[in-house]
Amino acid sequence: MEITRVKIGLCNCDDRVKAYASITLDHCFVIHGLRLTHSAKKGYFLFMPGRKTAYGTYVDIVHVLNNETRQMIQEKVVAEYERITGAALKTGPEVKR
Repeated sequence: MEITRVKIGLCNCDDRVKAYASITLDHCFVIHGLRLTHSAKKGYFLFMPGRKTAYGTYVDIVHVLNNETRQMIQEKVVAEYERITGAALKTGPEVKR
């Protein structure tokens, strides 16, 4: 599986949420609604698309089955975010590899 496109939408609506992202896999499958957050303590974290249930809890619509794939997706999204914003956020740890 290859991520062939990452599209970033910057967000100024929240201190933690930095951007929303869409990714394309192998030029044929698109996932919308990924949410990139950043905290000074934990660095970047990528939330998968989800929805709120009738009971008020949130469930993922799409989820990754292993940590290696999650890291690959997060690294690509963070790299594109940093490319379009012009610089990395200097606080917090780097993306875990």
